[in-house]
Amino acid sequence: MNKKLLTLAVAASMAAPVAAMADAVLYGKLHMSIDYADIENGFEGWGLNGGGSLPGSGRANRIGVKGSEDLGNGLKAIYQIEFAVEMTEEGSADADSGSADGVGMRNSFLGLAGDWGTVLVGRHDSPYKMATGNLELFGDTLADMNGTVGFDDKRLDNVLAYISPNFSGFQLSAATHVGGGSTVSSSTGENLNADSLAEGYSLAGVYKNGPFYASLAYESLGSELFMSTAQSEAELIDDDYNKWRLGLGLLNWNGFTLTGMYENQDLASDADADLWQLQAGYSFGNNMVKAMYGARSIDFNVAGVDEQDRD
Repeated sequence: MNKKLLTLAVAASMAAPVAAMADAVLYGKLHMSIDYADIENGFEGWGLNGGGSLPGSGRANRIGVKGSEDLGNGLKAIYQIEFAVEMTEEGSADADSGSADGVGMRNSFLGLAGDWGTVLVGRHDSPYKMATGNLELFGDTLADMNGTVGFDDKRLDNVLAYISPNFSGFQLSAATHVGGGSTVSSSTGENLNADSLAEGYSLAGVYKNGPFYASLAYESLGSELFMSTAQSEAELIDDDYNKWRLGLGLLNWNGFTLTGMYENQDLASDADADLWQLQAGYSFGNNMVKAMYGARSIDFNVAGVDEQDRD
């Protein structure tokens, strides 16, 4: 009798950790590309995974674990830990040594979710970035809209975010970037004046109805995030970095997809940038043929300095 009870107790203790991890999901993405680029007055040639002098970002290879725990009364705790993995040398460093191959952090957070929406605390893509994620047909490729035309998406490292439920196709999201003395550049160091719960903020509204998609987003990063303590005391930077973006799309309508995005960036030194991009694709089976075209125009608003364009 005692032996049977002991066996049952051991079996129960071994099963408990398995039950606690029942909702955990291991996921990932491995993406390799062989790229060719011809940049006017720049690099022309081949590369792998957007490395070296190729335009665009890396291929965003990742591995992660995510899950949830039911807390009762319609409330659940959620979590995610995600690591970025470089499959090739994706910078401009020692391509033959492996020293530049590293592991970085991507969206990693804890949160609560219920009928009222979702709250996240940690590291996450800003609402501004997420608002046009469904419109980007070339994400994580050589033609990624951030690396070609110059759209500016952020992953906020110190974020407090809220995502609303879906209201008849409408969904709202908001996030603040908590200061904590941080800056946006590791070379800048800390800034003790970046002490607000909302040193930066990001807002987005999305509407989806069948194949129709529309989004409007606004993001502002406070000037304190761009300065060291010494710079802040000297008030060398007065203006916040503000931008807004409009996105429209017809998604997978009888196999066809057409998207358009416009962004205005209020840059430092009285500079102002306007960016736009059109993308089109046609799906058949698991394949898609697609094309994109976009342009950026920068107006420096300084006498004697001409506007600069890039297509």
